[in-house]
Amino acid sequence: MPTLTTYQTRIIPDWVDYNGHLRDAFYLLIFSYATDALMDRLGMDSNNREASGNSLFTLELHLNYLHEVKLDAEVEVRTQIIGHDQKRLHLYHSLHLAGGDKELAGNEQMLLHVDLAGPRSAPFTPDTLSRLQAIVAEQADLPAPAYIGRVIALPPAR
Repeated sequence: MPTLTTYQTRIIPDWVDYNGHLRDAFYLLIFSYATDALMDRLGMDSNNREASGNSLFTLELHLNYLHEVKLDAEVEVRTQIIGHDQKRLHLYHSLHLAGGDKELAGNEQMLLHVDLAGPRSAPFTPDTLSRLQAIVAEQADLPAPAYIGRVIALPPAR
């Protein structure tokens, strides 16, 4: 299975800046909706969150702006699971023109499974873990994305 398409949308006027490009914040909004869709696929939809008292919290994310995205563009997010343990999920979202190969932006995230009653970290439920492992197995042959594990820093002074 290739990366999983988790979200599709058209770029609307309210999301575009004075340069005619998608505003910085709306890249993250689009990626956030993709994370919500992944949660649904993992069986962590709103009904499940209410019944189980569990959810995912974002611990860290990195966002790379690679190419311009303009008004009315039809875009899609493709999601790849990079890794997981019993409580954390490391994923990568890439933004593309719908049906296109060129990556327009990349978003690496580390998420934590949380018992909302604490709130405190909690292991994934067996059902969620099984669904997560199935996606990982389907994506086993995918190469690592180019924009994971990056650090923000200036080059050393010469």
